[in-house]
Amino acid sequence: QIDYPTSKLEILLITESIDHETRAALARARLGPNMTVVVVPDGSPRTKPRALNYALQSAGGDYVVVYDAEDCPEPDQLRRALEILQGCDGRVGCVQARLNIYNPRASWLTRQFTIEYTALFDCLLPALQRLGLPVPLGGTSNHFRRGFLEMIGGWDPYNVTEDADLGMRIARAKGQIVMIQSTTWEEAPARLRPWIGQRTRWLKGWMQTYLVHMRNPRRSLRDLGFVDFLAFQALMGGVLLSSLFHPLFYVLIAWELWTGEFLSSSSGILDQGFLLLAGFNMIAGYVSAMALAAVATMRNGRRALSPYVLLMPFYWLLISYAAWRAMAQLAVAPHFWEKTEHAARRKPVAAEV
Repeated sequence: QIDYPTSKLEILLITESIDHETRAALARARLGPNMTVVVVPDGSPRTKPRALNYALQSAGGDYVVVYDAEDCPEPDQLRRALEILQGCDGRVGCVQARLNIYNPRASWLTRQFTIEYTALFDCLLPALQRLGLPVPLGGTSNHFRRGFLEMIGGWDPYNVTEDADLGMRIARAKGQIVMIQSTTWEEAPARLRPWIGQRTRWLKGWMQTYLVHMRNPRRSLRDLGFVDFLAFQALMGGVLLSSLFHPLFYVLIAWELWTGEFLSSSSGILDQGFLLLAGFNMIAGYVSAMALAAVATMRNGRRALSPYVLLMPFYWLLISYAAWRAMAQLAVAPHFWEKTEHAARRKPVAAEV
């Protein structure tokens, strides 16, 4: 259903050599004349970015877009992205579409996921672009100028959240990422186990990205500039630190209440000040995030999701669990890719409100 000339559209269906089920399904499918199956030889690391780098060698176009298998992009998305890439200077290396969820009513998790994506892609990332700050890419619907993509080295095959890393490398190369008001609809995991695996991988990749770009802080500061460097610390470093330490504050409060020392006169001024400051930061974080999410869902026409914004603190605790799990994996299996299960689908989807 993509509104683009078939003769100018080259579709590469990328699958791994060991994925016999997918290869068999593709062999049975009626593929169009502009579709090619690219079989990635088995090797290490067994990751999506390694497969993308391999498939890029087979691509013949000057512009490249990445879609995940379950994606449903709006039909005019390629035309709109190409218009931006051709109409601006060479500094625009990527056009990022907005991502959102088409199955929010499947479970409580999918509702929270939808709220999160709506706030991120409809509000936060466009704001970062308008301010000229680094934009961490989403994992799909990235429209690249191929020459720029090759100039910055393609995807990092060892990073399990290659999109965030690529966004930072575009910023370090003085490139720009443009957000467009075109949505790609995706499926959110409806069950806890797949969600935990996916979120663990994302956070582990953010940890890898932060460590890689902070390996030489002076060079990163020089490449990014002072403001963008601070934004990188606040966004990527802040997300990781808050995810890891968020539940520890609850543990500290519980201990203080258990021992009867919570803001007691026997506590030192510094202890009381620390607890008050930490509590204020937590409450301010909740309120600001909930307000942003509520505004985003209402602007997106999904008012029915607004009451679920109040349950975001419980969702954040799950994110914290995934962050600690990601930390453990980073130590023992840094390049392990937990694939996300998706439901079988035979018809085009319509986004649920």
